[in-house]
Amino acid sequence: MMDGFKKFLFQGNLVQLAVAVVIGAVFSELIAAFTAALITPLLGVFGGVPQFAELSFTINGSEFLYGAFIDALISFLLTAAILYFFVVLPVSKVMERFSRAEEATHRECPACFSEISKKATRCAHCTSEVAPEAV
Repeated sequence: MMDGFKKFLFQGNLVQLAVAVVIGAVFSELIAAFTAALITPLLGVFGGVPQFAELSFTINGSEFLYGAFIDALISFLLTAAILYFFVVLPVSKVMERFSRAEEATHRECPACFSEISKKATRCAHCTSEVAPEAV
């Protein structure tokens, strides 16, 4: 029973997930600090509001800090843009290149339309004779 639990704890995926969560939290703090220190004041130059965090309104004694929400929204948009342009897009391009390389070695059988090697002279699925193609 304890061996299974130990195996679960030290499994590669769990450790990778823990590292990703920690790095994600630190990255989020970094983007929030970047937004508060540089982006918000820069937008304040053009909008006339020096700090969004100070923006609020009061109703019946309750203070609503909508400026803090604006800062959080800007941080979210920056984080999403950075992740997209520096992680998702490059990984997509790499995966696309790998799929193109894989496609270049296979073709469709003209008789049964299954995937066969370009070097094949006979289809492994329907046993039809096919002319080999140059790889």
